[in-house]
Amino acid sequence: MNAAWIIPFIILGGALQTCGAAMNGQLYKHMINPWLASAISFAVITVFFVAAFLLMPKPLPTARDIASMPWWAVIGGLVGAVQVYAGLTLVNRVGAGTFMAFTVTSALIMSLLLDHFGWLRLDHHPITLPRAMGGLLMVGGVVLIAKF
Repeated sequence: MNAAWIIPFIILGGALQTCGAAMNGQLYKHMINPWLASAISFAVITVFFVAAFLLMPKPLPTARDIASMPWWAVIGGLVGAVQVYAGLTLVNRVGAGTFMAFTVTSALIMSLLLDHFGWLRLDHHPITLPRAMGGLLMVGGVVLIAKF
């Protein structure tokens, strides 16, 4: 991806994540069963990515790439499933603003910890005072959004 598109694509992904939570909330409302709604949501995702892979099958991993992969790398989708399930069952209860405020802020706090400690094989980026203050401001924003 061209470097000029990286930040706009991240912003688009964040905006669409909010829409996705609301869409999944409606899916759950009409499917009644949260597991069925989750399965439908992930079936659509699976079809999309299989089609993309079939259109662009290269590059492929080598045996060494696969052998060096940490065991936990393959469960990232399960982590995403928790977020999808939370969104489809809770966004209608708390509203998209509150749901996304908690989602984004908790993701930011976790990302600061991941960076600081180098967890999940990330490069080390220490929590500096300005970064910590940014996290605290996000927490303050959540309080304002959730309360008012």
